[in-house]
Amino acid sequence: MRFLLVVSGLLGLAALGTAQNVEIKKVPIRPTPAESGQAMFSEYRVVCHGKDAKGSGPAAPALKVPPADLTALAKRNGGSFPFARVSNVIRLGGNVAAHGSEDMPMWGRTFSSLSQHEDDVVQLRIANLTNYIRSLQEK
Repeated sequence: MRFLLVVSGLLGLAALGTAQNVEIKKVPIRPTPAESGQAMFSEYRVVCHGKDAKGSGPAAPALKVPPADLTALAKRNGGSFPFARVSNVIRLGGNVAAHGSEDMPMWGRTFSSLSQHEDDVVQLRIANLTNYIRSLQEK
């Protein structure tokens, strides 16, 4: 639910260009297949990180800290994709120091609610989303 409030609010801020008088609408989260990292990225991450995963989503201007360029994670990590770190940020949200802000929701909770709280399905979602982000790395 926290994600829904954050995304709705950020979209409203991006559309209005101001933080004043923004009405946050609650909308149900749309389920995606746990097997598809690309579907999860398109549904849940594009709003902040953008279709190109470079941090240029429609809600990005409303954030205190710009979203990370997800295509340069390996480059910024000496050429090695930081799989465990990315998985932890997805699971725990933006309060992980490596992420830089608390604007990013805890996807672990969202994925848990989408997966009827089955931990193995939550882990599958996180792994598949992380693998999809790995596939986006600049060569």
